[in-house]
Parts: sequence; C-alpha cells; structure tokens
Amino acid sequence: MNLNKTFVLGRVTREPEIRSLPSGQQVANFGMATNRYYTDSSGQKQEAVEFHNIVAFGKTADIISRYVNKGTLLLIEGRMQTRNWTNQQGAKQYKTEIVAESMQLGPKSAGGMSNSNYTKSNSGDNSDTDKSNSQPDIPVIEENYGPPSVEAGPPAQSVSFEDKPTDEIDVKKIPF
Repeated sequence: MNLNKTFVLGRVTREPEIRSLPSGQQVANFGMATNRYYTDSSGQKQEAVEFHNIVAFGKTADIISRYVNKGTLLLIEGRMQTRNWTNQQGAKQYKTEIVAESMQLGPKSAGGMSNSNYTKSNSGDNSDTDKSNSQPDIPVIEENYGPPSVEAGPPAQSVSFEDKPTDEIDVKKIPF
C-alpha cells in the first residue's frame, strides 16, 4: 500500500493567484514557507526555511481567494504532485507542488480586527450598548446541581462530585 499525504503549517509567501478553468472551477496558486530550528555540529542554533508551491481547486480555492493574504498562517493537508512540460527552448521542466485537499486558517493576528469595529457610533447616549461588544453570559453550574424535576417522576436528587462512583467502563458492555 502507498501513501501520499502532506501536512504543511506555515506562512503564505505571496498573494494567491486565482484563475478559473474552462469548466468554471476556480484554481488558487500560492507559496508557503515553513521553517525548522536545529543545532549544528558547533552547537550554534540554526534555522532552515523550505518554500512550497501550493495549488487548490474548487471550494478550497474560493475560501483562499476570500480570506488568505501574504503572511497568513495556514495549515494545508494535501498530496505531493510533480508536473512536467517542455519549455519554448525544448528543455523539459519540472515543478513539484502540494495539491491542497483541505486547509485550516490560523488565528487572527493581534493587529487584526478590534472590538472598535463592532461598536456603534457614539451619539451621546451611552445606555444603548452593542451586544457584540459585551461578554456572553456564561451559565454557572453549581456543584450540587440536579436536573429539574419531572411532574410524574420522583423528585430530583442532587449529586455531589464526591458521591459519584469512580467505576471504570466495562469494555464488554460496549455494543460495538
């Protein structure tokens, strides 16, 4: 059995180039850089940088066209592919790329959008606050909390964490 799977986590080195195939499907081409740190034979810390060509099709290319710029941190999962062609001088040329099958955007940078983008214009009335700027309500669950009682059933009992049995799961009882 063979496996051709590549994971690359790095930064985009150039703005994605977006094109459309004759079928209408979008294609995105861009570069990424990854680095690794190591200690050489003299004990000095060194950094090695690798550059990768990435190509994405369809929905992945559409998402890249909207949200990915130079410098974006990106995780790409895909496969390696080497293309070859003959140039105008008759010499054979090769290009190895990673064909993106899925991707995940990295976290937004600290210099990105701030809460000021979500505040309403100040008209002098501070009583009207924007919901997106306030903290969400986080429910507080108390330690002795029990489920609400059912009218026809027995009254709910509160269970503390100390009273809870610590039995392990019996593997023989799992139905699969």
